Amino acid sequence: MKHADFNTDPAFYTPVETSRLKTTYLRALGLDMVDATADQAISALLAPGRRRAYFMNAHCCNIRRSDTAYAQAVAAADMLLPDGIGVELAGRMTGDTLTANLNGTDLVPDLLEKAARMGKSVYLFGGTPGTADAAANRLISTIPNLRIAGTRDGFGGAADSNAVIADINDSGADIVLVALGVPMQELWLHKNAHRLDASLTLAVGALFDFLAGTVARAPKWVRRSRLEWVWRLAQEPKRMAKRYLAGNVSFLAHAACKTLGQLPVARFQSRFLDIAVSASALVLLAPLLALTAIAIKADSRGPVLFSQIRIGRGGKEFRIFKFRSMSTDAETRRDALLATSDREGVCFKARHDPRITRVGRFIRRFSIDELPQILNVLRGEMAIVGPRPALQCEVAAYPARALGRLSVKPGITGIWQVSGRATIGFDQMVEMDLSYADSRTLILDLILILKTFGAVTSGRGAY
Repeated sequence: MKHADFNTDPAFYTPVETSRLKTTYLRALGLDMVDATADQAISALLAPGRRRAYFMNAHCCNIRRSDTAYAQAVAAADMLLPDGIGVELAGRMTGDTLTANLNGTDLVPDLLEKAARMGKSVYLFGGTPGTADAAANRLISTIPNLRIAGTRDGFGGAADSNAVIADINDSGADIVLVALGVPMQELWLHKNAHRLDASLTLAVGALFDFLAGTVARAPKWVRRSRLEWVWRLAQEPKRMAKRYLAGNVSFLAHAACKTLGQLPVARFQSRFLDIAVSASALVLLAPLLALTAIAIKADSRGPVLFSQIRIGRGGKEFRIFKFRSMSTDAETRRDALLATSDREGVCFKARHDPRITRVGRFIRRFSIDELPQILNVLRGEMAIVGPRPALQCEVAAYPARALGRLSVKPGITGIWQVSGRATIGFDQMVEMDLSYADSRTLILDLILILKTFGAVTSGRGAY
């Protein structure tokens, strides 16, 4: 199907050489990924020259390990863009960080907006009959001056590759979006991209379904919480269970094995425990994570997740994640409440803290608010077992002896947590943490993990 051209007003464009675009080699995956902001990636994709780009998520990486033809197609791509939290976590396991999540659903519309200003046209190939047309109409209505060169479905319309290629070339399209699903779309481009006249070809997965409205996109707060995969699973449990449950476990296990193979024996044991426990918990607790996010959103205004700079091993700063259990102005009200602390010493704790929300009081009682720190463990910033991570202002007020707490990674649970939490005074907590740092073993960590279940159930000191 051909669409009429629209008037264009091309903006001045300064090309960015693709060769200058930074990439990061993710050792846990054995892949070079684009390491750039969305704007930098878009400029590189639209720069003069021919290129083929794929979006790589955990599902793609799983298929790559088992499908040789797909692996060859991925290896032949000009650019691989990181898509989703799984790829980010795999990088973090080996200390390889990426600038941004460059998923196609968000990136491609922004790319087409810039392409429209440059006078470039786009061809949509794939999806069920009518889906590409509906997606094209949605793009036309939201992006001024975008030129749709043509559309073609991915079923009957894809039966004859020669006809598809001829139609795309006759349309004069500068950009071709292929939405045949993984791995078919990458295999099709690997075989046929050299026959296309378009300068940019992209494999875009379910993008047309999202644009056409046949599949609902997760709300923005779910996406910001990095739980969009849980949303997709809830929408299509039968189709997505294998991909997001078994698939995510397989992906994280493979990345973990690659990571652990690069560690000394002692660190191997500790990191293996962290990855095994946290990866399993992330999958098994997915329903609880989703329900908690919904409850927080329904109970009070503000984001689902709360993040804060804490101090980790060696005094290194990192950003901790928790479910938000307080009002959004909690940080500004903290100083005024310091005198009400129920706990002696540096760390502030108040049983009747007025900043805590109704849902917050419940999730604190059962330590559910701490569960997002599973991500910090997978990223290597925290461990399952260790001292609780301190605030910057608390560390600044530490006596010299307390600084010994920073000799090991902070943890989600530990001796302090299973011994009474907030009922334990600061000085006693410090001695417990120093004792743990001096005598930590794999057996001790396992014992503390098992004792944590009893501590959570009792709720002692949890407020």
